[in-house]
Amino acid sequence: MSNPSFTRAEIEAGRRLFAGDWQFKAAAGSLPALPAMHGIEIAFAGRSNVGKSSLINALTGRRALARTSHTPGRTQELIFFARPPSSLVLVDMPGYGYAAVSKSKVAAWTALIHAFLQGRANLARVYLLVDARHGLKPVDDGVLDTLDKAAASYQIVLTKADEVKAQDLAARVAATRDALAKHPAAYPEVIATSARTGAGMPELRSAIARLLKERGMSAKGANA
Repeated sequence: MSNPSFTRAEIEAGRRLFAGDWQFKAAAGSLPALPAMHGIEIAFAGRSNVGKSSLINALTGRRALARTSHTPGRTQELIFFARPPSSLVLVDMPGYGYAAVSKSKVAAWTALIHAFLQGRANLARVYLLVDARHGLKPVDDGVLDTLDKAAASYQIVLTKADEVKAQDLAARVAATRDALAKHPAAYPEVIATSARTGAGMPELRSAIARLLKERGMSAKGANA
């Protein structure tokens, strides 16, 4: 794996941050249905079937916290997860790029996501998941532009990295970094992960713990 380096203390902070009993908090298919803003939120976005739910389950150590499906487009709302009394909230966003979903549904999701990105003051970062086997695709361009326009900090996380040879994965990471150089809201580091093997999960947890620290939330504050 070609991932950013973290200290032992940061790895431990990430482990503590995601330990415990994570639970479903809320689901919102419209702006009025969004839960009240509380604590710090991080969101997970990506093409349909990129592995968002599997990644959330791997991060939290819960096999079925987020529902996984082989049917693209199943997640049709913003799904919120929390671990009281922690003030960190995880948001699973609807997948995009699935042609079988009706145009009206796509338009509704798009409007909701745009409003969420632009109006959620406690949204610290969006983790944009990209299949390591394929890399960034044209369908991702619109999402990158939307994140840039919303000035929403985001970072690329490669999924299913265990299905790519090490040399090819290193090339994919490098190519992704080069593409991100053109996007002002993008965080420059790329994290490669595998929900199946757990590879990259300690680094992703640590990255989120570091982010919270940068936002002025100590490890203690994130867990209380």
